[in-house]
Amino acid sequence: MLKNFLPNEHVQSVFEIRPSELKDKGIKGVITDLDNTLVAWDQKDATPEIVQWFKLMQDHGIQITIVSNNNEERVKLFSTPLDIPFIYSARKPLGKAFRQAKRQMNMKDEELVVVGDQLLTDVLGGNRSNLHTILVVPIVKTDGFFTKFNRLVERRILNWMKRKGKISWEDQ
Repeated sequence: MLKNFLPNEHVQSVFEIRPSELKDKGIKGVITDLDNTLVAWDQKDATPEIVQWFKLMQDHGIQITIVSNNNEERVKLFSTPLDIPFIYSARKPLGKAFRQAKRQMNMKDEELVVVGDQLLTDVLGGNRSNLHTILVVPIVKTDGFFTKFNRLVERRILNWMKRKGKISWEDQ
């Protein structure tokens, strides 16, 4: 059961995810979380660096869909100016939003990667959907109300994985 919480990869930020490396793995699409993955959870707009990262991905033919548990207003305000497709109120880790993104992107499981900052939502949901998962270090150490609880559980899972030798990266 705990193996479902183990990401395929771990990076410091989305900026370490490069289109050439994705394409080498046959990846054509990225399903990404929004809050604390792309920008701080309380930041409304995309940073210039995130805009550039989206452009870099698109220039290399990598499609992106934002899948967030946040509400429509939050996700729409961020995504619409960038012309990035999105799914809000996703209820991750449930699989419905991942299947919806896969259909919208018209891709197979092996052509997609899930990127996010939480084990309990992004990694678990991606793994249960048979997708490649990349865990990023949260952008800020503060979280919204519900995420604070998830982080407590997540810390216990990460500590267990570290003791068992399942992960080797350092805590951030």
